[in-house]
Amino acid sequence: MKVEEIKKIAVMGAGDMGHGIAQVALMSGYKVAMRDIEQRFVDKGVQGIKNSLEQFFVAKGKLTAEQRDELLNRLETTVSIEEAVKDADFVIEAVPEVMDIKKSVYNDLDKFAPEHAILATNTSNMSITEIAKATNRPDKIVGMHFFNPAVRMKLVEVTKGEKTSEETMQVTYDLAKNTGKAPVRVEKDSPSFIYNRVNAPVMLLLELILEKKIVSPEEFDGAFKAVMPMAPYELLDFVGIDIAYHGLKYLHDGLSPDYRGTALEQKVNAGELGKKTGKGFYDWSAGRPTIDASKATKEFGVNDLIALQVNEATKLLDEGVVKSASDIDTAIVNGGGGFGPFQLAKGIGYAELTRRCEALAQRFNVQVFKPTDTMKEGKIEV
Repeated sequence: MKVEEIKKIAVMGAGDMGHGIAQVALMSGYKVAMRDIEQRFVDKGVQGIKNSLEQFFVAKGKLTAEQRDELLNRLETTVSIEEAVKDADFVIEAVPEVMDIKKSVYNDLDKFAPEHAILATNTSNMSITEIAKATNRPDKIVGMHFFNPAVRMKLVEVTKGEKTSEETMQVTYDLAKNTGKAPVRVEKDSPSFIYNRVNAPVMLLLELILEKKIVSPEEFDGAFKAVMPMAPYELLDFVGIDIAYHGLKYLHDGLSPDYRGTALEQKVNAGELGKKTGKGFYDWSAGRPTIDASKATKEFGVNDLIALQVNEATKLLDEGVVKSASDIDTAIVNGGGGFGPFQLAKGIGYAELTRRCEALAQRFNVQVFKPTDTMKEGKIEV
């Protein structure tokens, strides 16, 4: 199959990611079927698309009311998987990050989708190879990880499972480009792919600081407020502490026992998940929290975070998860990172970043923080 042959895309799930992906496909001229398990979820997803189109496109003169209506006329909705995918050329699954749920959905997709249809998963962490085992078409199963909000974020990670064909990879990559995204190929099915993997050690550092009560979230964030659109703990609140916690648990099982989430688990158990519950590390009841930069810690700085990111990025190169350092930089920039880790490393110097990794590894007794030989050598071409 070639990307030009894709006329209809089916999206499984009408939540934030699902309806965002459906909107991206609609705005790129495709017919779209959006499905969820209950009509109320479908209706909420449709309303999400309408609100987004009105607020960000019609109100700003980027779409006329007629164009909006034409676009919405290409949207079908249903609670039936069979109905949604019976004539789909490409399916994008965006259901909860629970392997049993995903496998159940893929079992049905395999039964009801046309033989030629590619089945893509929007998972941010999970094994493409494992998901593919629920089907009889593992060559047509691929990762297609959009970032939230899907309508505005550019990065799409296109991930190869063990049996994913090159044709499937190319069609998925081309489809992402056709929808105005910046796709990056992930050549090896590895936990958290690129963006989330590079940032995983930073997440672990935030957990360890909480566990050891070294500094408060506000003291830590105060040191980063001036150089980041959102400081680290503030961002955790914004994304959802439960999502970070489940991500660390998955990394513990799939990547290293160093990853743990004891302190985050306490917040989850207390129902303090961040912005969505009104309280996490900060109080969000009156809107975005104010962080007092005068409380900034001097124990940690931005180069500590960059060091951990660069070190983890070298592991992706060593493991063959990506082909080049520039692929990693492209992913981080388009995933919302501002600058690529290897771009930053050129300016700071690998010797300084190696020293910081060694200091953090020793302080926290964590293997994940130890600098790789590739990092120490510092001969990475971007």
